Amino acid sequence: MRDALSATKRPMVFSICEWGVQDPARWPASAVGHSNDIGPPASWGNLFRIINQLVPITQFTGPGAWNDLDMLEVGNSGLTTVEQQTHFAFWAAAKSPLLISTDLTNPSTATLNILKNTRIISVNQDSLGKSISFKRRYTDDHDVWAGPLADGSTVVVIINWQDSSRSLTFNLADVGFGSANAVDLITGSSLGKLTTTYTSTVAAHGSVVLKLSGASVVAAPVFTFYNAAASTNTLSGGADTRVVSTSVTVVGFVGNGGTLTFNDVDGGASGGTKTVSLDYINADFTMTNTECSNCRNALISVNGGTAIQVQMPISGQVGVDVFFCLPILKGTTDFPYTELGYSAVRLSCIAVRVQGREDEHYSDIQS
Repeated sequence: MRDALSATKRPMVFSICEWGVQDPARWPASAVGHSNDIGPPASWGNLFRIINQLVPITQFTGPGAWNDLDMLEVGNSGLTTVEQQTHFAFWAAAKSPLLISTDLTNPSTATLNILKNTRIISVNQDSLGKSISFKRRYTDDHDVWAGPLADGSTVVVIINWQDSSRSLTFNLADVGFGSANAVDLITGSSLGKLTTTYTSTVAAHGSVVLKLSGASVVAAPVFTFYNAAASTNTLSGGADTRVVSTSVTVVGFVGNGGTLTFNDVDGGASGGTKTVSLDYINADFTMTNTECSNCRNALISVNGGTAIQVQMPISGQVGVDVFFCLPILKGTTDFPYTELGYSAVRLSCIAVRVQGREDEHYSDIQS
């Protein structure tokens, strides 16, 4: 096939449909389908599944090799107009080929407004060719993805996972910045200089797409780490350790009765709600929609209190962090962790930001 394409003496995009089963992101191809179909019919659940599957492979995107998230469903049934806007913006920022599948003989005004947004298209066609990558997930609240552009700026995509319109605050520290000049790429509005946070009203399953320039870089927040396999923890109900490498041991077989409890987690001198991170390995791929498609659900509580649910998207064979907030008592506390159903996730550690939350806006995702 390579020789046949080369013999045409014409520029070609060679697209392969492989569903992501045999790690096609590492193949030297023009465009490789990395997931099962988006439709028909398209659905928000399909988008969630595909987005989760992209998490560990964004680094392989570049000129001549693109992760193909499947065709665009903009203008087709199954997604709301807002969901179609999120779909188009995310596909564009991930540098997926933008293959229109709707009937263009009679498109709606809403369809054309999405497909003809030159600001979003320019992100897709940016000469640097770098995909956005996964930065943060606040379970059942929002995702933050970001990536570099050729002019030195950064594109950020924030997805509202909630089923209703609400006020959503983006913390610039989630992409490593303290301040930046911002343009809303959906509306084209200049937002001026943002400092620390940006709050806007976002529709159900809607998104915020920002181009940040002239950014000031901030130091990463400081966390205290607690290894899952530490001898001070309590494993029960079949939970067990697994050696990944000479430096990493993880805990697996959590769920279906298996539990892991982190004992003596330091809540600091005053306690309060803290930002907590989970570092894990999850390569449990699925081609169909489930309660948490291409991710795993966990229940986490403090000292037997009300548990919150945390989602862990596919990580491949590398660690990925998800973030959430928990009220942790001052001094030391116990931190039980279990998963919903049997799980292939291997938990490496938790990390607690003892000095406090990164920002007050996280209070809306407390249990």
